[in-house]
Amino acid sequence: MSTATETPTIRYMDAIREGIAAEMRIDPTVCLLGIDVGSAGGIFAVTRGLYEEFGAERVRDTPISEAAFVGAAVGAAATGLKPVVELMFMDFLGVCFDALLNQAAKLRYMTGGLLEFPLVVRTQIGAGQSSGAQHSQSLEAIVAHVPGLKVVMPATVEDAYDLMRASIRDRSPVVYIENRRLYGRRGSLPPAGDEPLPIGRARVVRAGDDITIVAWSRMVEVSLAAADALAAEGVEAEVIDMRSIVPMDVERIVGSVLRTGRAVVVHEAVVPFGAGAEVAARITEETFSRLQAPVARVGAPAVPLPFSPPLEAACIPDPDAVAAAVRRTMAA
Repeated sequence: MSTATETPTIRYMDAIREGIAAEMRIDPTVCLLGIDVGSAGGIFAVTRGLYEEFGAERVRDTPISEAAFVGAAVGAAATGLKPVVELMFMDFLGVCFDALLNQAAKLRYMTGGLLEFPLVVRTQIGAGQSSGAQHSQSLEAIVAHVPGLKVVMPATVEDAYDLMRASIRDRSPVVYIENRRLYGRRGSLPPAGDEPLPIGRARVVRAGDDITIVAWSRMVEVSLAAADALAAEGVEAEVIDMRSIVPMDVERIVGSVLRTGRAVVVHEAVVPFGAGAEVAARITEETFSRLQAPVARVGAPAVPLPFSPPLEAACIPDPDAVAAAVRRTMAA
């Protein structure tokens, strides 16, 4: 039975929109660009209502040309605006990568700080809906490898809101990666006046003393489910939500592994050359003398994601796969 004192909840996708709207209300230089982000509200309805509130000058539909509208957003950021640009699927990154790789990521450095680039590139990932090999990839490692770009991947409603506001306020370009399979998840916005965790800070979402699981985006909830199952076997796993891939909260991750002595890194992207390799390397460098087993990685196999639902499901890490990796690491 509900009571009047219950905290209202909203969906992950609505928290993203509320984060954008909150910044647009207090800062007239914030604007939104992308395919169908205006009156249509975006193909996933994430931006619904922003056009009606802020008008066509600040919420602009663009032609179907990622190179054009991301390039326009980079120019807008260089000349005093704070654009939030929607790249419909992260799979389309290659079409507009030059604007990010060679312009947004480099020009603040190359001008000695004379130009700033308060640019947010919103994009989304999320395998498991039979969207095919060209609409299901997790490509965070590509943008994380580019000096000058920050990369955030919220896993919760609270962080979807907080990290959006922090990304818009940042003076450097931020790639904000959503997971569309989280869009319907519900949670509470942070209380007004609370100081949010900034970009570059991880969060311990489950305490434990036996092993550390490091994850981000939807793999946080997968890792939590695995940790709950492992607890029934007497294994208490600590789960860390990275929140931010670049910058990475090495201190919090290393501190946990120094205490537990074991680590598993979980992501939805393919395992070879993924961001998990960097996390594993940093853990090994900083904790080698205290590690009781090699750092394990859990992710997708290095294949294009199949359209077939059963084949696709076999490629995506689930709680059983994470729990199995933990058991192997504990037994090593």
